[in-house]
Amino acid sequence: MSHKNLPLIIILSLYMILGLLYARFTPAWQTPDEPAHYNFIRHVANNYALPVLEQGCYNQAYLTELTTQKFPSHLPIDSICYEHYQPPLYYLLATPLFILTKGNLLALRLLSVCFGGMMLVMVYKTIYLLEQKRSLAKFTNFANFMALATTAFVAFVPMHLTMLSAVNNDSFASLLFITFIYLLLRWFVDDSNSAIPLIIGIVLGLILLTKVTIYISVVLLACVFILKRRLNLIRLSLLFKLYVVALLIALPFYLRNATIYGNLDILGLQRHDEVVIGQLRTITKIEDMGFVPYIVELTRTTFHSFWGQFGWMAVPMDYRVYFALIILNAIAIYGLVQWLRNSLPLVKKQRQVMTIMGSIFILVMGIFIGLNMSFVQFQGRYFFTALMPIGLFFNTGLLEAFRREHARQIAFLILIGMGWLGITSYQTQILNKWGLAISGGAMLTFLIRYWLPIESPHGFVISIYVALAGLSGVCMWWFILPNL
Repeated sequence: MSHKNLPLIIILSLYMILGLLYARFTPAWQTPDEPAHYNFIRHVANNYALPVLEQGCYNQAYLTELTTQKFPSHLPIDSICYEHYQPPLYYLLATPLFILTKGNLLALRLLSVCFGGMMLVMVYKTIYLLEQKRSLAKFTNFANFMALATTAFVAFVPMHLTMLSAVNNDSFASLLFITFIYLLLRWFVDDSNSAIPLIIGIVLGLILLTKVTIYISVVLLACVFILKRRLNLIRLSLLFKLYVVALLIALPFYLRNATIYGNLDILGLQRHDEVVIGQLRTITKIEDMGFVPYIVELTRTTFHSFWGQFGWMAVPMDYRVYFALIILNAIAIYGLVQWLRNSLPLVKKQRQVMTIMGSIFILVMGIFIGLNMSFVQFQGRYFFTALMPIGLFFNTGLLEAFRREHARQIAFLILIGMGWLGITSYQTQILNKWGLAISGGAMLTFLIRYWLPIESPHGFVISIYVALAGLSGVCMWWFILPNL
């Protein structure tokens, strides 16, 4: 085992331990949509055929009764089948395990944990490849450190860990999506390997059979072709061939759906909209509370549920945790802005990398906005598809923010924030002592950073991920088990 691989092994080991704990101790069905995903697998195992999404698969009143009563044993989950429209690949892979273990929930959860572990390896490989090519090596072994930090970010966001330890198609979809990005970047860097385009087409086909939210891969493939060099007839022909390979893989599923659901509903989304009756609509929410309060609640709840809001969005973390995370995110954003200012104009490779990663985030943001145009979906987990680029930007910002030259300015900005908290406390006659204490701790950290003569900010970033892994560990006993 090389010295270089040891930190990655530590991250993966911690992830597997935490994943096992979450899979073992999270009460049955207490992650979003888990019963519906489980019933998809059960249907395939019992009938050796894909299920059909039908009226009655979604009953909001019964679902509310189940979640409010914490899924008591006397209320069956058999009728929860609103995920029956999903592409089938994950469920087909999980079916043999379901049959072998007689439907054991823990076994199926651990399958998701294993897919998540493989996904983390691909995150590391992808970011390492990126960082080697974007010429940002201000510090020793920058590419390796950034790859490790981004892998840790993806591994230890508590809500992401929750979803990776549940029965759903998320972890397998993430594995395919990150693998697809890695292959794209490999081909982007070196197109001498003629086998990679074919593999890209095959993986894209598997993506089409796995989860609709990662269909952004179709757009991403075209973006990379455009970035690589000016398109000509030969390259357009290659792009077309890759799409054809992917379509041929998914075509039987699409034809099956078009036959069953009609109206060329190849993804079952029209049927899904017809079946999901009773879910709160965005227009109704805005009419009830007004547009500005709606935006405030959308922002707050999305932020909370990105980092950790457990069960079926019923169990938030303590407000002090969110406050600390707000400060941490503000520091990362400040650092990212400073990095962009100091790095402009970006060299070609930097610009291309930022474009690819930014495109992923923008596409995922578009899906989130699209979902919330119709239904109230204040769920930060919809951003997990873009967790790798978010982690890359987050760590770029942290590394820049913890450079010694920024320490005094950040400490001063935090002091201004503490002053605002003090004024607010005076006006409301309620002392926000924890807010002041957490802010004071952050300010002290940057004052210490300024006094320390070391140039490398790596130690500060490492300490953040040690704390984040610790938070993921204690969430089970502080928030999940006491409330679910």
